[in-house]
Amino acid sequence: MDKPKKNHLLVVDDDQRLRELLSKYLSENGFEVTTVDGAFSARKVIEAFQFDLIILDVMMPGETGMELTKSLKSGGFDVPILMLTAMGETENRIMGLELGVDEYLPKPFEPKELLLRITAVLRRVQATTKKEQEEIQIGAFNFNSLKKTLRKGNENIPLTTTESNMLKILVDHVGQEISREQLMELIGVQTTPRTIDVQITRLRKKLEQDPKKPRFLQTIRNKGYILWGS
Repeated sequence: MDKPKKNHLLVVDDDQRLRELLSKYLSENGFEVTTVDGAFSARKVIEAFQFDLIILDVMMPGETGMELTKSLKSGGFDVPILMLTAMGETENRIMGLELGVDEYLPKPFEPKELLLRITAVLRRVQATTKKEQEEIQIGAFNFNSLKKTLRKGNENIPLTTTESNMLKILVDHVGQEISREQLMELIGVQTTPRTIDVQITRLRKKLEQDPKKPRFLQTIRNKGYILWGS
């Protein structure tokens, strides 16, 4: 059995002793750890490796942690950042949050507290990712593939069992052509091509602004159907 993948952390701090301490402690607690001494080196390893979280010091020679965060986030970097700071002023914390910092930890700190905060941030990220994987947007609608529920904003759109099962199959194959025969087989109940067409028509009435000119649930001539998410 394959071992579970370790979360990869990047520690960016100009204090060599702290880097060594954190590398040892976090490695002993199940993380893969890379350490660098400043923003320039951080950019190099970010280009080369994939990280799950960055532990970043605010006060560093040259480019500060705030400046590096601003640069990364403005470029679309979406890895969470935990900022280490000796500055406890509210103004600095607000600035960091506005830039996209996910968590703060003032220096000096207990390694155990850092570990707890890292775990909390990763848990939040994983929960958000899981929710995104569960839901797909179809125009103005969101379909939850686990609950098989359709909503538009805060409004729940009623679906019959057959409709919800069919939409689940289409969502599982989003962007892929799927034939009537495949739909009949995957639904798992005795049905006919005509029944499939009827259910598709009903779904279009709920999903499409103009069901006669579908944008999302389209017919592929002589092949079947395809659902496009958005």
